[in-house]
Amino acid sequence: MQLILKKTVEHLGEEGDVVKVKPGYGRNFLLPQGLAITATKGNLSQLAIEKVAIDARKKQQRDEAVSMAAKLEATVVTLEMRVGEENKLYGSVTSSDLADNLAAQGIVIDRRKIVIDEPIKTVGETTVTVKVGYQVTAKLKVNIVPQV
Repeated sequence: MQLILKKTVEHLGEEGDVVKVKPGYGRNFLLPQGLAITATKGNLSQLAIEKVAIDARKKQQRDEAVSMAAKLEATVVTLEMRVGEENKLYGSVTSSDLADNLAAQGIVIDRRKIVIDEPIKTVGETTVTVKVGYQVTAKLKVNIVPQV
């Protein structure tokens, strides 16, 4: 089944791409969610007309992602957490904790875009990856200090 993507779908393609998917995936997920339309002659000719606008929108969103990545690279998140013996945390630092701290600093990031490779359970400085979008990632410095 051939479809034209109306929005970017991770691991499939970007907005405006013509993709070939299994009929069940297209019929049961992509079409009902409004993520794609069928690739008919009329829709393909409409896509050719809208291609310039789509490319301009993609470029603008990529530029925004690059500027957000630069902003995140320059930011240091400092969290005060309760610690036990040997400076080990009670629990661990979650992506929600980081997203809330960034929001307090004026940077709004969805918590699902923050990738923590292994749980942060000790005091100190670590680096976390943030998927900003359009294959742009940023390294965010996280500093964990003991709560007084």
